Amino acid sequence: MSFIGISGMQYSGESLSHHRILLVEDSNVFTSMIGMRLKELFDIEVEICRNFLELEESYERSSTPITLAISNINLPGAEKGEALNYLVDLSVPTIVFTGTFQQQTRDQLLSKEIVDYIIKDNVFAVDMLAESVCRFLTNHDHHVLIVDDSPTARALLTTRLKRYNFRVSTADSGAAALTILQANPDIGLMVTDYNMPDIDGFELTRRIRSFMGSHQLRIIGVSSSTDRLLSARFLKAGGNDFILRPFIDEEFYCRVNQNLDTLTQIRIAHARRAA
Repeated sequence: MSFIGISGMQYSGESLSHHRILLVEDSNVFTSMIGMRLKELFDIEVEICRNFLELEESYERSSTPITLAISNINLPGAEKGEALNYLVDLSVPTIVFTGTFQQQTRDQLLSKEIVDYIIKDNVFAVDMLAESVCRFLTNHDHHVLIVDDSPTARALLTTRLKRYNFRVSTADSGAAALTILQANPDIGLMVTDYNMPDIDGFELTRRIRSFMGSHQLRIIGVSSSTDRLLSARFLKAGGNDFILRPFIDEEFYCRVNQNLDTLTQIRIAHARRAA
């Protein structure tokens, strides 16, 4: 199976048809469009629930775990978001597909720790949804290392990345990060704080670049400093990206995706040349 997403994501791997996907949507137009697109791209047969009662019945009649749900916010019998709350309470990873969106709506959705949200406001919405589904189902192929001496910061980033279905390892120092990288060659992305007591983010990046290039490991630096020159210094040290804290969730996920997409494209190009 191969797939190229609207934002440049590339996936070439096993079929995704074994995943159980619920589509909680009352619009016949969108259920038809989404169902056809996911079947065409990934051979996925979605289970359609057009109201809250059907959602409850779908969950209760099968013991097969739900890999992912795609849910509208407002449904017949659940006009106040009860269906989404139901899925969240069951710890079902959920992508919200909605035409109702304001700043307050966005904040409420992210507080529920959903996987993603897609707005039904353009002709590419279904394709964007398909890419979001593919990312979630395949993110577990990616191993990410978080490096930060703050337990709170490590926990927050770990929670964020695991919400998106990534495999995550953590290090509380630069020295520990070097040890973990040597033992886990499948790590493709490292997110590292700048200000650490033993080896700061710049020096850690320089040391890593002495034995791992950007075609093997992407590095994103993070900092809560107000010094805008940190980003330039980090990139000059061999980093690939830099983000200032506090993060905006959507920007953080986008930066992670872009770096992993680049890594995937490089690996595909290398494999083609080798062939």
